[in-house]
Amino acid sequence: MYEWRTGRSCLYKNIVHLIFVTKYRRNVLTLEMLNRLEDIYIETAQQMDCELLEFGGEDDHVHLMISVNPKVAIANLVGKLKGKSSYLLRTEFWDKIKNKLWGNHFWSPSYCVVSCGGASLDVIKSYIENQRKPPSEKQVKQSKAISKRGLA
Repeated sequence: MYEWRTGRSCLYKNIVHLIFVTKYRRNVLTLEMLNRLEDIYIETAQQMDCELLEFGGEDDHVHLMISVNPKVAIANLVGKLKGKSSYLLRTEFWDKIKNKLWGNHFWSPSYCVVSCGGASLDVIKSYIENQRKPPSEKQVKQSKAISKRGLA
């Protein structure tokens, strides 16, 4: 469903689901703020060589699905997304926010991150366990002996 992406020396599909909750779980977010957040997150993700794939939220939290470049630490991405959005929302919507939040905090300091996409862990585990093993020296010798007999 979501495309593979390429870096300078890698091919990846590194998708995470992020959840941010407003400070004190207050019902601060309006539809207008959610629309603004989506624009902020699209721009910030692009600046970090990532891509916002999906976005949605309610009055007290947001969900993001982001394709993350392998060179980007998720903690750094989260810091940029939360920091920039907090600053801009407090600047642009202060009159609507000031009675619900106080101080310089918009988001709770915690967040949820879940890797997503691709196969289940059981399928991946089985795939890794069943990788073709290189032949042992004994098997190589036997194969060479059989080949020689076939040529003679």
